Amino acid sequence: MERTVFIVSDHTGLTAESVARSLLAQFEPVSFRYVTRPFTDTEEEVHNLIREIASVFQRDRVRPIVFSTLANQALNNQLKTAPALHFDLFSTYLGELERELGLPATGRVGQLHSANNSSYFARIEAVEFVLATDDGIGERHYQMADVILLGVSRVGKTPTCLFLGLQYGLRASNYPLAEKDFEQEELPEPIRPYKDRVFGLTIAPARLHQIRTQRKPNSRYASMEQCEYEVRRAELLFKQLRIPYFDTTSASIEEIATNIVQSMGLQRRI
Repeated sequence: MERTVFIVSDHTGLTAESVARSLLAQFEPVSFRYVTRPFTDTEEEVHNLIREIASVFQRDRVRPIVFSTLANQALNNQLKTAPALHFDLFSTYLGELERELGLPATGRVGQLHSANNSSYFARIEAVEFVLATDDGIGERHYQMADVILLGVSRVGKTPTCLFLGLQYGLRASNYPLAEKDFEQEELPEPIRPYKDRVFGLTIAPARLHQIRTQRKPNSRYASMEQCEYEVRRAELLFKQLRIPYFDTTSASIEEIATNIVQSMGLQRRI
């Protein structure tokens, strides 16, 4: 079974899509085709969208699902005339919040993801820090890091750092363990002064072998023997130095990041 899902927003649509995907992930037997329509903020655009939704309804012979975050109530009411199952993610909550807080909602567009929002600048600063200290570079900035991820190559350090920067506003660095680091029973020298900020990532050797083979097939770097050796030595180092670590083998980026934040007692900046 496949259902078409429309994400409609008068701004980026990131909020609506995040909620939609989280909810629909609970229905695994169904395949969902996502159609995103950001910056929908005129009557003409809504009218064209209604025609598109109706066309999909006629083609699929089943109602599309619409998740919307339109701040303009008139446009929202217009959208609801389309033949679809509608989820208005704003009006569902704003009315009750207005009554509880004794204030009317502003109705302004894109407040969460606006460049005028202070969180936006915190996010940009954090991402720039991640890029400046990625893969062992920029060691002079480690003193500013909230966390330094440590692990073998291709264990997931860089994408996790970027997620921590984008979603939490955290300054995350990462340092790759090389063979010379396994010969000593202490942290690599550049991150040694910051042991309390170090968090380890590990992975099943078979999964690491699979990932590295896609990058460098038939190489010593990707061999199962090398993967087993590096993972074993990395985990031994974590245990000897009592560095907290997490297995990324079957975990999503969201799960990895959440575990790091909780284990290290970090505070979200955005």
